[in-house]
Amino acid sequence: MAANPIPKLKKQAKRVQVNLYEAKTHLSSLVERAAKGEEIVIAKAGKPMAKLVTPGPRLAQVRKPGGNYMKITYIADDFDAPLPEDVLTDFGL
Repeated sequence: MAANPIPKLKKQAKRVQVNLYEAKTHLSSLVERAAKGEEIVIAKAGKPMAKLVTPGPRLAQVRKPGGNYMKITYIADDFDAPLPEDVLTDFGL
């Protein structure tokens, strides 16, 4: 019986700790570095408070143009029809 191969360990992401002031000042560049695989730990007074990492594959997906979050694909034929008189009266029009 053949033994199962040991899975190769993924290369561990480079981990960098920055203080909160530096993170606020250089947020844009830190986000770029995280997007490239670095793990940025944000600390306050030397105590780690947050971690900036690349999102998982699902969060990184870009919305398709014309798509919507509620997945609404139906619009009634009379969507843009004039409103009935009683509704216009209720709005004072």
